[in-house]
Amino acid sequence: MKPSQISLRDIAEALDVSVSTVSRALKNHPDISEETCRKVQEYARRVHYRPNAMALGLKQQRSQTIGVIVPEIVHHFFSSVISGVEDLAYGSGYRVMICQSNEDYLREVINVQALADHRVDGLLVSISKSTLDQQHFRQVLDQGVPIVFMDRISREIPSDRVITNDYEGARMVVSHLLGQGRRRIAHLAGPQHLCVGKERYQGYLRALKEHNIRLDEERVIRCDTPARVEQKKAQLLDLAGRSDAIFAVNDFTAVAAMRLLQDNGFVIPEQVAIAGFGDDPIASIVRPTLTTVEQRGYDMGREAARLLIKRLGEEGSEAYQTKTFPAFLKVRDSG
Repeated sequence: MKPSQISLRDIAEALDVSVSTVSRALKNHPDISEETCRKVQEYARRVHYRPNAMALGLKQQRSQTIGVIVPEIVHHFFSSVISGVEDLAYGSGYRVMICQSNEDYLREVINVQALADHRVDGLLVSISKSTLDQQHFRQVLDQGVPIVFMDRISREIPSDRVITNDYEGARMVVSHLLGQGRRRIAHLAGPQHLCVGKERYQGYLRALKEHNIRLDEERVIRCDTPARVEQKKAQLLDLAGRSDAIFAVNDFTAVAAMRLLQDNGFVIPEQVAIAGFGDDPIASIVRPTLTTVEQRGYDMGREAARLLIKRLGEEGSEAYQTKTFPAFLKVRDSG
């Protein structure tokens, strides 16, 4: 018999006692003699008995499990978020189940339902970039499963949220480029239906306005992945020839753009300065090193888990909170 198949009934039959005696002996119940407790516990250890978590959850109306959905686990920011979530959750007596949407709406829907079917107590979610319809989140909320959104949040769903000050971070990095004498700054933008893409674009616009620079809409291109950089390389090379700086919505896109320009004879930052957002480890590895904006992924994950566990422990409906982490400019050699 496999260890995972051992039940209270198996132990009871092996020791010729009742199931209730086994259950209470495992908990050192005062009604059970010390000798019986010792025998039951020794046998349970010998056969590698483990409590049935699902059965306990049904009995207690809690699974002590948190579900996490992120777009990409391999992304440094999201892996840092997960580390923060796990450290806080495990330290508070919760387990963590992790899913990735791979930026796919349908997979996100499946993940949400799968975690709900596994009776998670709550969800921590960063929305995929292809998610437009948010009905799947409303459905689990209607089932009594609270959600805390992290980084890529929903403005439609009532919830606690944990974000970076994307607007201010973008404003700071573009203001820095302007302070270096750059006046023709292009923006490689993210999807505008996502708060992170919209807020970073708005921060870019604000910095231009503060320095009395008129927006040239031809300098704004929807390009937020290395794959998009490759697809738009002719357009980007033309744009670089008419610009003296590029602010990309994330570090991966910034580095891909830097490589494209370098491969085509541009000197960074002398001809074109480049800046990103996120402070991924790659930012300090590339040459020249990348000017960017730091995000506190680990701290954001801990705070998201704390808010969710606090929500789970509340009786009633305390007002939802939005925790905003400050952004920090990291000036390096690329601009």
